[in-house]
Amino acid sequence: MNLDFLVVEGNIGAGKTTFAKMLGEEFDARLILERFAENPFLPKFYADPEKYSFPLELSFLAERYGQLTRELANRELFQQHTIADYYFMKSLIFAQNTLATDEYNLYRNFFDIIYERLPKPDLFVYLHLPEERLLENIRHRGRDYESTIDAVYLKKIREGYFTFFAQQNDFPVLIVDTSALDFVAHPQHYTMLRDLVSQPVDWKGIRREILPAEP
Repeated sequence: MNLDFLVVEGNIGAGKTTFAKMLGEEFDARLILERFAENPFLPKFYADPEKYSFPLELSFLAERYGQLTRELANRELFQQHTIADYYFMKSLIFAQNTLATDEYNLYRNFFDIIYERLPKPDLFVYLHLPEERLLENIRHRGRDYESTIDAVYLKKIREGYFTFFAQQNDFPVLIVDTSALDFVAHPQHYTMLRDLVSQPVDWKGIRREILPAEP
């Protein structure tokens, strides 16, 4: 893999953290993993979104910026690759689905100022799964605060990502449909996905791939 900074993203339940960890172990990469479970506003938000959406999104904005700047500024000398399971623009995707218009406009002002200061990834990989598969994965991991997530919310998140991809030209985006894969249970599926994201990036804009399961 010839990427210095790789981002693996996806909707809730897409397997982004699992895949990032698998890549990190194989390539001895520095891992940047989102510490979402430590956010004290997250359970409150799922219980009462209207009341806690703004403090939740502001806290995520501050935490993500702080973590990314610290980790990317202090990369280890002997670790060639850095792999993250989120990027800063994730803040904007979720905020536009949770905040009221006036709150979002204020939030966007903060986001735009901060976003320009961050290093951009060499490749942004988005793992795509249909909403029904995402819901299965969410139910399987059994986090209480995720129990109210439904397909409508997941669809809005997906549409937010795709809209952002279409409007930005800061980094190449690889959208991979992994509907036919289970890269945890089947090593050959992981190998297919790993080989795809490890290829030299000699293109710009958005590239889409569908990986079929091997016979």
